[in-house]
This record gives sequence, C-alpha cells and structure tokens, in this order.
Amino acid sequence: MPQQWNLDQLRTFVRVVELRSFSAVAREQRKAQSAISNAIALLEADLGVALFERSSGRQPKLTENGAALLEDAHELLRQCERMEGRAQALMRGQEALLRVAQDEAMPYQPVIDSLDELASRYPYLQVQLASGAQGDVARKLVERRADLGLFFNHERMPASLERRALGSVEMVTVCAVGHPLAGRGRVSCQQLAQHRQLLVTAQESGYPGGEVASPQVWRADSFYAMAELLMRGLGWAWLPRHVVQYPTYQAHMVELDCEWRPPALVVELAWRRDEPLGPAAQWLAERFAVHLRAIG
Repeated sequence: MPQQWNLDQLRTFVRVVELRSFSAVAREQRKAQSAISNAIALLEADLGVALFERSSGRQPKLTENGAALLEDAHELLRQCERMEGRAQALMRGQEALLRVAQDEAMPYQPVIDSLDELASRYPYLQVQLASGAQGDVARKLVERRADLGLFFNHERMPASLERRALGSVEMVTVCAVGHPLAGRGRVSCQQLAQHRQLLVTAQESGYPGGEVASPQVWRADSFYAMAELLMRGLGWAWLPRHVVQYPTYQAHMVELDCEWRPPALVVELAWRRDEPLGPAAQWLAERFAVHLRAIG
C-alpha cells in the first residue's frame, strides 16, 4: 500500500507527546481539537498501529508501538529541517559541499579549530576533508577533486591555482636522542655533513627544507615518515617544529643548535582561478589565517 501519512501529521504527533495534550496542540495550531484527534487517527490508520492508548484519562499516553515510532518521527522531522536549511543556504548562494585538501603535515590545531567554527557558522554545509603528502593537494585542486587546499609553498606550483599566504611554520634541526650529534653543543654544517640526512621531497622539487647538506641522503614524501626514520637513529633532519612537538615523537628527538637551518615553511591557501570561492570557503579561509597567525 502506498504511503498516505504526511509531515504535518508527524509534527502533530510529536507535539501531542511534547505538550501531553490534544487540546494544547489544538490551541497552539488554532484548530479544533477534533482536527488534531482526526490527524492522529489518520496517521495511525496509515501506519497500521495505535500510537496512543484510548483509555488513559485526560493526558494522552503512548502505546508501546507509539514510543517505538516517536524517535523515527523526530529523526524524519530533523532531516526535513536540514533539507529546508540547506535549500535556504543554496538560495542565498552558499555552497552545498566544500571539499578541503591539506598537506598531512599541516599543523593540526589551527585546521581543526577552523573547521569547528565552520560547523557552527554553516551548519548545513557538507564538508569533505582529505590529507595527502606533498603534491597531492595541488593535484586534487587541478583535477577538480578539491575546492580549497592548504599546503606549504614550493617552487613548482601549478599556474592554474590562485594562492594566498596565510602564515609560516618554523623549521628546526633534529636527530634521535641516541644519535651521535645529540650530545654536541652547537653543530656546524660540516658536522651535519658527516651523517646521513633525511629529506622530505623528491630531488627535483623546490620544496623548502629540501637543501642537501650531506653526501648521504634518504628521501621521503612525508614529514611524519621522516620522523619515524629519525627516531630510529637513521639520520638527522629539518622538521617543522609542530611535528617535533607531537607527543609520539617529543621524547625521542633532540633539537640541535645548528649554525644554519632552512627558512620557515610558508603555509598557503589555494583554489582554482576559474572557480571563485563561495561564501563558506571565503569565511573558512579567514579562519585558517587567524588560527595560523596565532601559532606563528
């Protein structure tokens, strides 16, 4: 049998339960009490179950079946509110979906704080968050698999992307606690060159921190992969300070007082030039900038 009940009947059902009175709902909706009773009776007929006990006195009392269906009714009405809110947002020009891609080594707290605020500001916006190693973020933007990207600036940036610098992340020179360099005071470039260097990028990239300072080099496309290698004493590295301070690594690494280290990583926000940012994306960009400046 096709469904006959409607949302107005569900709303009436929920309000009767909330107000515990048919007459109170009738007054609220400016209807005759018989109209409220009839709406509930039609809903019960369509559903094939009794929702309220008929001999429960003045206050309506849910049947066992009515109690079981009450949360379903609540959820259906919540879904309708979400749909109506999203439709209103679309009518105002807001995006229905925002896809954000970030370098996996991006500082965690500024990103999460910004997204937390986004959820409050745009409650009906759908968000997809993707993380990837260097190069993945720009590739997702170019291939239209992301709308907004957060990554560290490097020389070979796609020309089709519009970019905005948001802040910077300090780089530090580190090694494992048991590494021969750990017991030294100030470390010279000559001393660094005597030990294996861990680098975060392919050789042809212009990524900051990609300068070769040792004849023996191991490379990885992730700061976190480098950190795992470094903890095992396999070399020294230049790492972002927030990676070194990550609780898993902090007790296993030593920051070296080095006579030289690479410049800070510049955090950039990027999007396709031929796809201007919508209002939610623009708002999120400003929150990223605020939170990244706070840690800088």
